[in-house]
Amino acid sequence: MSELTVRPSVSVECKVPFFDCDPLFVVWHGRYFEYMARARAELMASLDLDVPQVRALGYRMYITDARCRYMFPMHYGDDIRVTAQLIRSTPLIKVAYDLRNVTHDRRTARASTTLATTDAAGVFLNDTPLPIRERLERMEPEP
Repeated sequence: MSELTVRPSVSVECKVPFFDCDPLFVVWHGRYFEYMARARAELMASLDLDVPQVRALGYRMYITDARCRYMFPMHYGDDIRVTAQLIRSTPLIKVAYDLRNVTHDRRTARASTTLATTDAAGVFLNDTPLPIRERLERMEPEP
């Protein structure tokens, strides 16, 4: 299944720390990917695909593409929410993100990452392996 009918999602919230900001107290653009990585890690863990579980299955996952569209800044001390949503499970895994500046009630960015799977030796697999796909696709439909 390339497009998922049920799209699992997870949101994480945090307050922007000082060390993520430039001298103008604006979050440096590269930090957005760290916030997305937190949300993606939570999403994958919720699907029983945390790093140790993926490794135990004999696989590895790597980001092959990352895109971000910035819309409104995040500043030191702002409360933010990052939602990660699984969009596709095969042939590659795609996760979409919505980043919100909760303090200002504004969307701050939209983004996506694409993950490829390899075997334990690092050999690229053309399709997401069945044991991983089963975990990605086993979500119950929402009522």
